[in-house]
Amino acid sequence: MSFYRTTVGLLLLMTALLWQRPLAAAPVPVRFTEGSLHGFLVLTTPKDVLIASGDLLQVGRGGEVSSRLVFHFKDGSLFDETVVFTQRNVFTLQSYHLVQRGPVFPEDTEISLERASGKYRVKTRARKDGREKVLEGTLDLPPDTYNGMVLTVVKNLSGGAGETVHMVAFTPALKLIKLKLAPEGEQKILVGGSEKSATRYVLKPILGTWLTLFASLLGRMPPDSHAWIVTADVPAFVKFEGPLYMNGPAWRIELTSPRWRF
Repeated sequence: MSFYRTTVGLLLLMTALLWQRPLAAAPVPVRFTEGSLHGFLVLTTPKDVLIASGDLLQVGRGGEVSSRLVFHFKDGSLFDETVVFTQRNVFTLQSYHLVQRGPVFPEDTEISLERASGKYRVKTRARKDGREKVLEGTLDLPPDTYNGMVLTVVKNLSGGAGETVHMVAFTPALKLIKLKLAPEGEQKILVGGSEKSATRYVLKPILGTWLTLFASLLGRMPPDSHAWIVTADVPAFVKFEGPLYMNGPAWRIELTSPRWRF
């Protein structure tokens, strides 16, 4: 019983520290505006096993940019993420929508988040019994909340600079966490027959002292993710490695080129 009381007390203190601490937040300035594009992507394991093919579909309308990332898995699963944002001097998320369904995920999930109203909705369906749960409410979003926009933000960091932004983690309960974006060296890559240099960024969740302690006790420390960006002249995405969902495996996202069928 003493261990139980200690654990409960630690959890309550951790929650209080997480939600009551003032959140310093500054949106990231726009250095390179986003436009219309259609990118072709592949999703693989760290051992280069192809598990999904994807598209990045982006278009600007009425002062807003809608960016949609879709992965169709070989087993029929679907990852479909759409973020709408503005880029007037700084990047500002306006809405976020995510659908995850199929056997590759622990449960089917649909998430929506709106900045203007602060409303969010999380619907999950259990894989075993099909039971649905719905979580709804409102949340004040810091101006540097960047769900679905992290790679866009990283491309706009000035050379060699890091940044700390906010993310909404869905567990499925909402938790506002900080994410540190830090450059960690250069790596040579080949593009066709040309050699270029890509900056590797580490995307590290910052949980705070008590939350880190609690997560380590449970053995559920969120892993770092990594992104590679060619920063010379106009920045370009090269590769991402990390989980696509909470407690998920580390996967790799890379660009791919169409191949002709004869």
